[in-house]
Amino acid sequence: MIWHPFTSQASSDLPLRIVRAEREFIYDESGKAYIDAIASWWTVIHGHNHPSIRQAIHDQLEKLDHVMLAGFTHAPAEQLAANLLSRSEGNFSHVFYSDNGSTAVEVMLKLARQYWVNRGEKQRRRFIRFDAAYHGDTFGAMSVAGPSLFTEPFSDLLFETKTFAYLQRANDEALFSQLAAYLEEEGTSLAGIILEPLVAAAGGMVFQQAQALARIVNMCRSRGILVLFDEVFTGLGRTGSFFAYEQAGVVPDLLALAKGLTGGVLPLAVTLVAPQVHAAFLSNRAEHTFYHGHTMTGNPVGCAAALASLRIFDEEKRLTQVQALESRMCELWKSIATRHATKIEDVRCRGAVSAVNLVSRAEASGYAFSWSKRLRAAALEQGVVLRPLGNVLYVAPPYNIEAQNLDRVFEVIDSLLTNYEP
Repeated sequence: MIWHPFTSQASSDLPLRIVRAEREFIYDESGKAYIDAIASWWTVIHGHNHPSIRQAIHDQLEKLDHVMLAGFTHAPAEQLAANLLSRSEGNFSHVFYSDNGSTAVEVMLKLARQYWVNRGEKQRRRFIRFDAAYHGDTFGAMSVAGPSLFTEPFSDLLFETKTFAYLQRANDEALFSQLAAYLEEEGTSLAGIILEPLVAAAGGMVFQQAQALARIVNMCRSRGILVLFDEVFTGLGRTGSFFAYEQAGVVPDLLALAKGLTGGVLPLAVTLVAPQVHAAFLSNRAEHTFYHGHTMTGNPVGCAAALASLRIFDEEKRLTQVQALESRMCELWKSIATRHATKIEDVRCRGAVSAVNLVSRAEASGYAFSWSKRLRAAALEQGVVLRPLGNVLYVAPPYNIEAQNLDRVFEVIDSLLTNYEP
């Protein structure tokens, strides 16, 4: 009856029916509890069913459920925009609302393209993308993602881009030379460069050094190319700072946020726009208007949930918790690595995300990796929600997960690896 996402229609197990959730736990209809070690696709940053978000939604519904944002405005949208802009310390001037990460990325791409059109530089239409990237499932987002099983059926419908390897180290001189040469040759045809700063998430939790990110941005800036950051995963504290870009000392021209914005409770996304980009749309000419919108854009209830989420972020000192979480996960992974040195490699931790690669000698890695499904099922049997990205096993829990429950997650991982055969 339901067509579940990212799910084979012929060979998948029946979905687990969930009836209740609280903090880091979800509960099935039999009452069994599961530790949500991936924060429901990285959204539930405060744990499930936080009372403050629940109350904020209730209070908002007593006043205003919804009004379209075209031609109208309301306090929750205004307050949320002001809150986010203040956290950017003046680097952005406007907030464009949408519904999810994919649409926030689409807004970035369309704004970047029309920015150049409005300036009379229509030849600037190409984007630089990276091979480990995933930016969503709409056509624009797929166009700037790395090649994968997700995008292959639609490859002939996607717009042209230039792909580079995800630059991880600041001393990858060969890769930086390739990028520099392309910028020199094609700079005037480029609209922008898009990447996930510090961590390419769905592409395999590929980590990037802050120095490498800064170098990429500075190279593009010297050519006048717009910089687009997809912080749907990396923002809102996941990588250790409120925005990931802060760690590199650079600022993008456009930035997308979603997932944890409402604490995973309601669908809401934003695209933050720098003043210099917004300036290209300050015109009385009809063709300079950005003709884009969604029915539920800036929904008051969603905005109220997001405002509550941001208050919780500050009141419960989430960044401090993230720092402690990073330290503990690194300890736990290192302990596991000593016992399973032949089975895992590349232990990596940053903020509230950690990952390892499963050594695979018998089959290719990637999303078709057969052990992924087995490990996921075995973890559920032991009361833990994991969802490996192919041969990449990661933990990205709610920021406020209790220490004993985090330890339990890694106990289960340890037992899974005992039975894993590379």
